[in-house]
Amino acid sequence: MPIEPAALARAISLLQTGEIVAFPTETVYGLGADAASPAAVGKIFAAKGRPADHPLIVHLASADDLEQWAIEVPELARKLAAAFWPGPLTLILKRAAWVPLAVTGGQPTIGLRVPAHPLALALLHAFARAGGGAGGKCGIAAPSANRFGRISPTEAAHVRAELGERVPLILDGGPCTIGIESTILDLSRLASVGARVLRPGHITPEQIAAVSGALPAVAPGSAAPPRVSGSLAAHYAPHTPLRLVSTPQVQQAIDEARASGRRCAVLCHSRLPDTAAASISQRLADQPAEYAEGLYSALRRLDNLAADLIIVEAPPAAPAWAAIADRLQRAARGAGRQGE
Repeated sequence: MPIEPAALARAISLLQTGEIVAFPTETVYGLGADAASPAAVGKIFAAKGRPADHPLIVHLASADDLEQWAIEVPELARKLAAAFWPGPLTLILKRAAWVPLAVTGGQPTIGLRVPAHPLALALLHAFARAGGGAGGKCGIAAPSANRFGRISPTEAAHVRAELGERVPLILDGGPCTIGIESTILDLSRLASVGARVLRPGHITPEQIAAVSGALPAVAPGSAAPPRVSGSLAAHYAPHTPLRLVSTPQVQQAIDEARASGRRCAVLCHSRLPDTAAASISQRLADQPAEYAEGLYSALRRLDNLAADLIIVEAPPAAPAWAAIADRLQRAARGAGRQGE
């Protein structure tokens, strides 16, 4: 999808005057603001209904900007940035002293990444060329562009449906190609605890190990600091209650729902024995990358059917499916909770 110069210019103008702008990344659509301006960042929290202590990820135009936002940057961070940026890897580092606490959730660490979407990169480079934001700093804080805790948006239409007039501008870059949020890797305490994956994503621990020489610990949702985006037990959730079941239990779950008078929708990755028993079903690819790309759109579609229950076939218990399993488990815990 071509980048419209007028839309890009308006986005820069909005960002530099402290407003919010939604834009695509390769993972999900983000709700962006000047990361150097506490007032602008506050508009993200207000639009999403996001708790003030929940940290944001700052998007950069290139790895050259690392030192502007972080201190004591380890050599491993530079190696990983060279290997995976632009791309779906967020690095947690010690924040520079000037970084607003509104961005970090009051913590001494900051999450940084360079997105791989051409429109996101065009926005970030244009922002830098225009002089950046407050104090000349060039970073855009951007969590997912949806109500807090709900299904992340992977199309511009999803952002409109979620946030509507709360966002002055939505840059439409087409569907996101990866479809789930970035891997978050904590490098802030290398000497004491080593590298830790705090949120699984498209970049796997094995890929990280190929660069670092050691497999990072995997501690998603860990109670230990730092807190990071998307690590709450209940997250990425539809309004409709969601039940995650193993492949052999799918037909039984459908039958039980029907017997109790509930209308159900089904999301699967394998061929079901009797999909006609469900009100509607959707089948995604049985390969993890393709499944992830379509996951949030499928959940959003099924959530809009006014069904009583969404039954989701659990993904295979294999490392390649770990990020998808993480999102579905959190979605199941948060599903059906209204007004959160």
